[in-house]
Amino acid sequence: MRYLMKQKLFSWGDDFLIKDENGRDVFFVDGKAFSLGDQLSFQDMAGNELSFIKQKLLSWGPTYEIHRDGQLCAVVKKKLFTFFTCRFTVDVPGPDDLEAEGDFLDHEYTFTRSGARVAGVSKQWFSWTDTYGVDIAEGEDDVLIIASTVVIDLACHGDKQKQ
Repeated sequence: MRYLMKQKLFSWGDDFLIKDENGRDVFFVDGKAFSLGDQLSFQDMAGNELSFIKQKLLSWGPTYEIHRDGQLCAVVKKKLFTFFTCRFTVDVPGPDDLEAEGDFLDHEYTFTRSGARVAGVSKQWFSWTDTYGVDIAEGEDDVLIIASTVVIDLACHGDKQKQ
């Protein structure tokens, strides 16, 4: 499935609107404007929370937790000391962890599981807000991968919104 994830230009927090390949609004990410660390609610268009993203403040390097129904479902952590690439681990319970590796400019990412590609992310070069195309393989957890893409944007580009 292919999605378009676009950050809202005028908002109090880091808000994203996600459209499907037919241009229909399918998800909304509502960033909490006045919170200690990044906190975002990942919702369907009816306002039902599908997951909650929370930044861990006391950690070595950018680390975020993704919760579903009050349970921790993944920890997304940026790997430090990588040269010419950005790397993230998406640690999920069990053996199905994901790795995300991107180019030096943070414009292209590939999500893999055990070396097999499960999703690709491409950032638009010339747009007013952060805009990504997210292409997810069939049978994958779309919400987890899109939420992880939001985390990567926050970890790599989050400081510019706070200036």
